[in-house]
Amino acid sequence: MSTEATKMTNQEQEMVHLTINNIPLAVPKGTKIMQAAQKLGIDIPHLCYHEDQRIKARCRLCSVEVVGKRRLLAACSTEVWEGMEVHTDTQIVRDTQVAILQLMLANHHKDCLSCPRNQNCDLQRLCSRFNIQHSSLPSVCKEEPRIVTNPAIVRDPSKCIRCGRCIRACKDVQGIAALTYAGRSSDIVVTTAYNKPMETTDCILCGQCSLVCPTGALVEKDDTEKVLDALQDPKKHVIVQVAPSVRVSLGDAFGMEPGAIVTGQMVTALHLLGFDKVFDTNFGADLTIMEEGTEFLDRLQHGGVLPMMTSCCPGWVYYVEKHYSDCLPHLSSTKSPMSIFGAVAKTYYPKVAGIDVKDIVTVSVMPCTAKKFEAARPELGRDGRPDVDIVLTTRELIKLIKYVGLSFGQLPETEFDSPLGTASGAGAIFGTTGGVMEAALRTVCDKLTGKTLERLDFQEARGFKGIKECTLELGGRTLHIAIAHTLKNAEILMEQVRKGISPYDFIEVMACPGGCIGGGGQPIGTTNAVKKKRMQALYEIDRSLPVRKSHENPELQVLYRDFLGEPGEGKAHELLHTGYRAVPKAYPF
Repeated sequence: MSTEATKMTNQEQEMVHLTINNIPLAVPKGTKIMQAAQKLGIDIPHLCYHEDQRIKARCRLCSVEVVGKRRLLAACSTEVWEGMEVHTDTQIVRDTQVAILQLMLANHHKDCLSCPRNQNCDLQRLCSRFNIQHSSLPSVCKEEPRIVTNPAIVRDPSKCIRCGRCIRACKDVQGIAALTYAGRSSDIVVTTAYNKPMETTDCILCGQCSLVCPTGALVEKDDTEKVLDALQDPKKHVIVQVAPSVRVSLGDAFGMEPGAIVTGQMVTALHLLGFDKVFDTNFGADLTIMEEGTEFLDRLQHGGVLPMMTSCCPGWVYYVEKHYSDCLPHLSSTKSPMSIFGAVAKTYYPKVAGIDVKDIVTVSVMPCTAKKFEAARPELGRDGRPDVDIVLTTRELIKLIKYVGLSFGQLPETEFDSPLGTASGAGAIFGTTGGVMEAALRTVCDKLTGKTLERLDFQEARGFKGIKECTLELGGRTLHIAIAHTLKNAEILMEQVRKGISPYDFIEVMACPGGCIGGGGQPIGTTNAVKKKRMQALYEIDRSLPVRKSHENPELQVLYRDFLGEPGEGKAHELLHTGYRAVPKAYPF
């Protein structure tokens, strides 16, 4: 073991003894006061702090009293020391915290009943905790309109508390930095460069900002009313598809353990909401593998553009279009599972169901805000009709379930409808980083070797590491694979591609941390710890299914035989593939 590693090990083992509210405890050296308090079940109030972000210490709401110090210290940024005596509940601490909340309320619109984050807002929760029913200070909140110019994210500057969480998510996680601070002192605001609409900046609409925002300053565009109107229209046949990661995150909002698998209850809830048919996006994922796998093999065997990069994630595709348009030929032309399903739902399904396509409304429930943008792309439809009419995030589905008053945890389990509801385990793992690659390899390996692959679990593709690599020997060929999640990690791989030095044949990228399990439309409170539980739940679903390879899905085989023809050819290529275009970077510097 190196000297540096030994030093780190010794530091990890060194314990510090302190008291918090006169309760003694010992924690590892380097622990912050806030983490130490959590070990005692003490929740020190905070707003700018987020467990997955670097420390900001801006809001000072987590101020605590430390014996021997003349001023209060921020619990989120202060490391404990030997013999430290901390008090979190003294009069001066409480008065300070109340004063900070009062100042925030004075500069905050208090229309809580109409706010999208009502009853799910950190500021509201803290005001209730401190029994602050109204602000004792005069309002200095400026009248600023909500910015609703794009199909994915709504920005309400009047709700912003300037905590900086969104800035850290955009810059530190995604490497985009579309959001920033502007102004000084009391005039400081969170905004975009030159206060431009988000879609005209470097933003790729991933929604990570909305996932960490503690108030209603950044939220998904709400399309629940559109869905309710469609469901109430007797002339419309309304069908819904649900993404794989939704079934392992939806339960969070109904008191279930993180990662709880609620597939059956979810299908029942959707039927009770009034959907005529409830289908599985995993079926679309299996179709994606058939097309993408065929495309990869064609490129590999006939000198096509390599490395080929997956194209399932709309935030990632938009990122390439904006930042690496010279690398667009590397993107797979295969549509995402949502868009593939939408294309089939507007062509094949009307034929087998005997329904006029004009009467069909397709709704998608996705973990992603960027899917709203994807559905609005004009190339993803035909005859002036979009393939996907409405996209709801997981959060919006939660709203609908609560609106109808369903006791979600008590609902019986129901199976997905056919003919677009049977899916393989390969389709299920699309919801996590590495899942698309693992699903593709299960099919590609069979096709490339002409043998049935016995090994179904590709451990090299799994886990939360930012960039994963593996090498496979198949059919006399050596395949070099890379997997990345978050665009900050993707940038590393893209620079290699741009310079022509990429060693890989096949690259998977998902824009959000952990993949779709950490999508920008997932329930508020999604953390890295929660994502890892969802990841394991998707692998559990995969293991439990009788079919674990996309090309062995029996309903998919019928679809190709009766309607699509051969993968990658004719009607299959016409319906299930698309093209991309360069989007000018918002700022050339």
